[in-house]
Amino acid sequence: MATLRIALFNSKGGCGKTTLSWNLAMGLSRRGRTLLLDADPQGSTGHWADWADDGGEFAIEVRDLAPVGTEAESYRYLVYDCPPRWDMPEVIAVLQESDVVLVPVLPSPLDLWASRRSAELLRDMRAQRPALRPYFVLNQVEVHSALSRASKAAIAEMDIPVLAVQVGRRAIYRNAAVEGVSVYQTGKRGAAAVDEMERLIEEILK
Repeated sequence: MATLRIALFNSKGGCGKTTLSWNLAMGLSRRGRTLLLDADPQGSTGHWADWADDGGEFAIEVRDLAPVGTEAESYRYLVYDCPPRWDMPEVIAVLQESDVVLVPVLPSPLDLWASRRSAELLRDMRAQRPALRPYFVLNQVEVHSALSRASKAAIAEMDIPVLAVQVGRRAIYRNAAVEGVSVYQTGKRGAAAVDEMERLIEEILK
């Protein structure tokens, strides 16, 4: 089965990209060998991995450089945590070779509009490579809150689909990061977040 390359990217910072990358990779590791690539110069994912226990069945590998050739093919999933920059050649290279690009965004009109440059870049790439699948992921959504009319209008303006599964604003994501683990390793405390991640992964993989 071919390697699936998933990039998490937004030129706007503060959207929870690294937290989502880490937990997404942990969930994917239940399905196949997974490598998480820390493409962000801040190295947050790498620091998290250094702190974390390997978690047994949820163990993933973390690097700051992408494997090439046949080595890349030994992984079922490659997950890229990209820096909040659209003008770096390294970021463009990652996006150009990815199958799926997830754009985490907070569910407010200001955050959505601030992601416009990312959306434009991905639309241009999709025009050149129709197989590319870019999606917005609404992140840190308050439970039972509805999107405002302005947020819906901003999403429609971007012309990039939004995943149906929304990632909630849950303390367990922050707590897991402090503990150096993923939500998959937090037991009953993380059950709702794990269910969220699993539904998100199933939507990406369908």
